[in-house]
Amino acid sequence: MTTDSTTTASDRSRWVALVVLCIGMLMIVLDVTVVNVALPTIQDDLGFSQSNLAWVVNAYMIAFGGLLLLAGRLGDLISRRGVFLAGLGVFTAASLVCGLAQSQAMLVGARFVQGVGGAMTSAVILGMIVTMFPAPRDQAKAIGVFAFVASAGGSIGLLAGGVITQAVNWHWIFFVNLPIGVATAVMATRVLAHDRGAGFGQGADVAGAALVTCALMLLVYTMVKPAVEDGWGATRTLACGGAALGLLVLFIAREATARNPLMPLRVFRSRTVAASNAIQALLVPGMFGSFFLGALYLERILGYSPLQIGLAFLPATVVMGTLSFRYSERLITRFGARNTLMPGIVLIGMSLALWARTPVDGTYVLDVLPVATLLGAGAGLAFPALMGLAMTGVDPAEAGLASGLVNTSAQVGGALGMALLATIAATRTESLRSAGDSAAAALNGGYHLAYVIGAALVVAAFAVGALALRNEREPAAAAQPAYSEAR
Repeated sequence: MTTDSTTTASDRSRWVALVVLCIGMLMIVLDVTVVNVALPTIQDDLGFSQSNLAWVVNAYMIAFGGLLLLAGRLGDLISRRGVFLAGLGVFTAASLVCGLAQSQAMLVGARFVQGVGGAMTSAVILGMIVTMFPAPRDQAKAIGVFAFVASAGGSIGLLAGGVITQAVNWHWIFFVNLPIGVATAVMATRVLAHDRGAGFGQGADVAGAALVTCALMLLVYTMVKPAVEDGWGATRTLACGGAALGLLVLFIAREATARNPLMPLRVFRSRTVAASNAIQALLVPGMFGSFFLGALYLERILGYSPLQIGLAFLPATVVMGTLSFRYSERLITRFGARNTLMPGIVLIGMSLALWARTPVDGTYVLDVLPVATLLGAGAGLAFPALMGLAMTGVDPAEAGLASGLVNTSAQVGGALGMALLATIAATRTESLRSAGDSAAAALNGGYHLAYVIGAALVVAAFAVGALALRNEREPAAAAQPAYSEAR
């Protein structure tokens, strides 16, 4: 009897810990879209120029995308719980400074620090989840919950941003993080088990850490600044991109020879792990495109307010949440992760194809609701399965690295994809305006071409999955990857 009650209490504590981790992740994810909604108000209040306003987002993205891999590996070497709590502290403190900001420099600097805290917090979460839930069925359910938070947070942020900005003011989009961050940290200290990393017994790969951090920061900078402002073929874009790729090559060469590498290259010997990260990098731009360009379509062409935009995407969140919470674990258990992932990819591709036919005088019920429903269904199927595959068979001692890698492929892939889609949309819009189209028609034509390119990336993701992922019928089969054999 005592053993049963102890087991029940332990099992309950794991799920409570999952809720705490997901709240921490939700706070990070919400922050991105909440800030996007409030940008026009911030611009008016602090006097940002249009070009400088982009740094409110870019400063965060550069720090966040650049540090994910390093933060994940530090969790393996030091303590995932420690890195998570430290990240929460940094993010919450930076949110306070953002809310108090009365100057452009103060806000941009605090946003960079927020990105550091966000990377530390989110990089280790997935690694902690797969460690806490080793049983395939429980792990599938836990990853489904996490995937919903990570993927649906964007649409929730649109709604939250509209409500806060219209009801109070933009400062409160940062102040709301304070009680959430403090409460999450207090709960985390109580429910997250203490862990000790592998340590630096063979030395720390300082050179590798410096190379990959500089490379990723420079790569994200290239995508969010020169590529958008100057175009992909501009000298500044090519120079920055070439330098970033050169640093990545040096990093890989370093990792092949280091005694205690920051990122052991053997993690890529698993076809499943490598393919899952490639699929995520191709798939995420489609998701980002649906939320970002879709929000612009609703605002600039249909005339929706920020609150109406958030409500418009609410069906996607509801469908996504229903599938992630109630059905993804059952489907993965019954049909396998690959066979759950592939239909999800198809549905996301279909949603982008429907976006590409939205008219200038579109209506919500006929033109937006079907897209939101398909997008929610596709994401609810695809992302829980994809995250599970990306963590398949990873050595527990390197779960933080794999978790950071999953987040890095999503964030860098998303930033690259969105920079590409935004540039394509802008170029196409200018071309249509020069040809005599109205402003609304030209904008819509630019969005349509971007959706088509996004759909092409989704098709590429489907092709990678079809060619590289094994067809398993049970999660147990997927849990025996090439990675563990290759080690």
